[in-house]
Amino acid sequence: MTDTQQALSAQARAASASVAVTLAFDPDGDSVVGEHRSTLGGLGAGESLAAAMIGGGYLAAALGLLVALPGASHASVLATSTFVLVYAIVSRVEFEVFTGASVPTELVFVPMLFVLPLPVVPIAVAAGVVLGSCVDVAKDEIGLARIPVRLIGCWHALGPVLVLAAAGHAALSWSHWPIYIAALAAQFVFELAGIVAHEWIARRTKPSELAPHLVRTQLVDAALAPVGLTLAFASRGNPYAVLLALPLVGLLDVFARERRARIDNALELSTAYRGTAFLLGDVVEADDAYTGLHSRDVVELAVAVADELGLSPRARRDTEFVALLHDIGKIRMPSEIVNKPGALDADERALMQTHTIEGERMLERIGGLLGAVGRVVRSCHERWDGGGYPDGRAGEEIPQIARIVMCCDAFSAMTTDRSYRKALPLPTAIAELRANAGTQFDPEVVAALIAVVERGGRARPAPAA
Repeated sequence: MTDTQQALSAQARAASASVAVTLAFDPDGDSVVGEHRSTLGGLGAGESLAAAMIGGGYLAAALGLLVALPGASHASVLATSTFVLVYAIVSRVEFEVFTGASVPTELVFVPMLFVLPLPVVPIAVAAGVVLGSCVDVAKDEIGLARIPVRLIGCWHALGPVLVLAAAGHAALSWSHWPIYIAALAAQFVFELAGIVAHEWIARRTKPSELAPHLVRTQLVDAALAPVGLTLAFASRGNPYAVLLALPLVGLLDVFARERRARIDNALELSTAYRGTAFLLGDVVEADDAYTGLHSRDVVELAVAVADELGLSPRARRDTEFVALLHDIGKIRMPSEIVNKPGALDADERALMQTHTIEGERMLERIGGLLGAVGRVVRSCHERWDGGGYPDGRAGEEIPQIARIVMCCDAFSAMTTDRSYRKALPLPTAIAELRANAGTQFDPEVVAALIAVVERGGRARPAPAA
């Protein structure tokens, strides 16, 4: 290996100790976390409108309940202030869960429902959120403009208040568990409605796109609700017993910070592996211009075929890397063989057919994600009928990504000028694909590639990080 390759290998091996963290995240999850973090400053036009409509709507509803429901005058200023303060503290403990953060406010919110007068609860929740947000603004963690957006997350407080009010302010008792379940369900409905409305107004995000991420945050709330109810029983005779939640909140804060650090490491490793893959691609291109440009053309085709076949984001990423690096082993082959302007003899062909094994070895030295890519690179010249190399694997024994890259590799070679022949016309190349479907190529991959080519819908790979 060159000095550059050895440095890359050492760097990536050092990172591979944490590669399990990287592989725990899909590329979509990485990008959404990054997008969420990048929106903690000012607001765009859509988010400003959402904050005004939904955040303002919450305040209007909270004030309406304060007037409409009886009992607000019985609120203790000291008890209410205590709950607001504790809520503010808890609201700053954020577990990042892809599209945003899950906050363990359930530990304070549930006792608040049974200690404070019901009409006071929504206003107390809003006050706690604003107070906690002001601390974040002072620490320059968010922009001042984001405080109204955080009020959107308060909508969850309205549902339980309405349910408990309809139940006649039922006394705290385990026998009333159906009411508590109804209150929790109402909390989820109101919270989801607020989030969905915000995302639609701000970014035109469809509810179906939000669903997988929202489920995670609701599961956290569902898990903490019984703990909050236990704290409510403890606070029944003494409202300041809610302070007992603070040690647990402190522990959760430690876990949240550790999780954020792990996500930071995962994002950094994801960027490092991506950068290493593209740098190795540049090494291929510098060693042999045709091979490098050919590999990039195969990347474009392979990613488009992966999309056509509906592969997962992780499989799509791996397809991109395998396509980019499928010829990496050729830099270990003699240049007079790689660039020979004619057919190879038997010995030259046998040597050239070891380039996939060399590619696997090179990438395994790097390890981690690229080591896994190398194991697929090894199979990128296997044939559907078992007549390929180096292992003679057949059919679905060949990794699907290798079958995609193999087909796209052949099509790119057919439609590219070489020193010993001209490129085939597009209809002829497509006819060759069809003729060899089921022998050389996976028929399903052939159908997807032809659909992509005839549609002219090649997908550009994402740029190097």
